[in-house]
Amino acid sequence: MKLCSFSKDGASSYGLVTDKGLVDLGRRLAEKTLRDFLASGDMAKASKLASEEPDYAVEEVTFDPVIPNPDKIICVGLNYHDHITETGREETPNPVLFARYSGSQIGHGAPLIKPLESDMFDYEGEVAVIIGKEGRRISEEDALSHVAGYSCYNDGSVRDWQKHTHQFMPGKTFAGTGGFGPWMVTSDEIPDPSKLHLQTRLNGEVVQDTDVSLLVTSIPRLIAYCSTILPLLPGDVIVSGTPGGVGARRSPPLFMKDGDVCEVEVSGIGILSNPVKAEV
Repeated sequence: MKLCSFSKDGASSYGLVTDKGLVDLGRRLAEKTLRDFLASGDMAKASKLASEEPDYAVEEVTFDPVIPNPDKIICVGLNYHDHITETGREETPNPVLFARYSGSQIGHGAPLIKPLESDMFDYEGEVAVIIGKEGRRISEEDALSHVAGYSCYNDGSVRDWQKHTHQFMPGKTFAGTGGFGPWMVTSDEIPDPSKLHLQTRLNGEVVQDTDVSLLVTSIPRLIAYCSTILPLLPGDVIVSGTPGGVGARRSPPLFMKDGDVCEVEVSGIGILSNPVKAEV
């Protein structure tokens, strides 16, 4: 199934994307957000509605971030070997983690905002993991059973602000810089996320291209590690890391600017597409 969050005529809801269109689950179910629906633990409620006539064409709605209100967004840095190499850093035995805030996210089709303060706005295509079942100290062997689904993510990075200190956060959570969408594909359709393929394109040019099997810290280990720190809750998002090819490490550097279009495509999920708009 493809599940999304969306807005229509100023009202927010969530829905099921089918070949015919979008079925508004918020109108039909007791849970009023996708996060609440995941917490209910009953995915079958949505699949039973897949044959209903859609309420909207997909083109009629505005996509919100897949989970607009997660309890936490845990991002992973330096998690592909080629990205570690291009940064000149060393591989660490444990994952590099930082937080992104929900207010920094936008949905599919919405503009990525290049902030006034910087001309070093970089793309980072990634696979997002959406948690469906609460857990603490989850084992690697059981980790994927806690996953509700997967999505595309663009961890847009303001590079000069990222380098203000050794902490990444200042450059990683500017308003309107994190693209998340267009929807999540439920984990029953992606039993092994290591088989996914990730590609990022800027104005149609391929700038990142990798297999998720090349992650340094696998998705099951990320879940186990993060859940050791604190409980993972339904709707939590783990953004699993970006591969080599980021704009800051190219010669000459390649940063996003007003009028650009950035796409992140993950096999079996779809394409997250966002124009770039300079803040004024």
